[in-house]
Amino acid sequence: MYRRPHVTVRGLTKRFGERTIYDNFNLDLPRGEFISIFGPNGCGKSTLMNLIAGLIPVDSGQILFDGQTIDEISFGYVFQNYRDALFPWMSAWDNIAYPLRFQKVSKKERDARVEELVCKFDVRINLKDYPYQMSGGQQQLVSIMRALIVKPEILFLDEPFSALDYEMTLSMRDQMQKVFMETGTTTLIVSHDLDEAVYLADRVLLLSRAPATVVDFPKVEVQRPRDAMTLADPEFNRIKGHCLDIFQREVRK
Repeated sequence: MYRRPHVTVRGLTKRFGERTIYDNFNLDLPRGEFISIFGPNGCGKSTLMNLIAGLIPVDSGQILFDGQTIDEISFGYVFQNYRDALFPWMSAWDNIAYPLRFQKVSKKERDARVEELVCKFDVRINLKDYPYQMSGGQQQLVSIMRALIVKPEILFLDEPFSALDYEMTLSMRDQMQKVFMETGTTTLIVSHDLDEAVYLADRVLLLSRAPATVVDFPKVEVQRPRDAMTLADPEFNRIKGHCLDIFQREVRK
């Protein structure tokens, strides 16, 4: 059973040149759930996220958050290319705190909020370092913390772990799961890794080839916190198999 919608998409149409990505597309995203977006290459996964986040304009249609536009709510966005997302002239600490500085929050409050996130993520890096002094995983951790510092109503993650090594990816997934369980922030993630998409999600939004439609939106009823043993859970593998079957059918079209 759905929780009441947090995000409502109605009549969404988007074209790039002569190619139609979405045509009269409708969607309700439940409040307080972790939603993975999955589908064939080029179906418009990142485009949908960017349309919802207001980073690219819709051609027609409406996207609302509890009846409000994206300009009226607080949101965080983590980009795939973390190297371009951080300010190279700022320390990790100042990068994380920057959105609060932009909002004219006092330094005392900024520092307190950063400290709070440091504790939640169990950060073990020197936050006085600059981005060029940090590994890719450390830089992406800073990007995620910066997105969360404003306590967003909704968090967007565009393939946030795709450039990380396997060890760091596993660590970041678990840290994201921990933060989600603590905050209950509505979260959207684009992933090309089906294991990751199902592992993190409360629901998996399965898209068709473009012009994209919702093929299915199954709920992942696997208890949290999830760990390595989750990958052997019968329900996890049932949902994964269901998603894979739909994905392969769409790819063959």
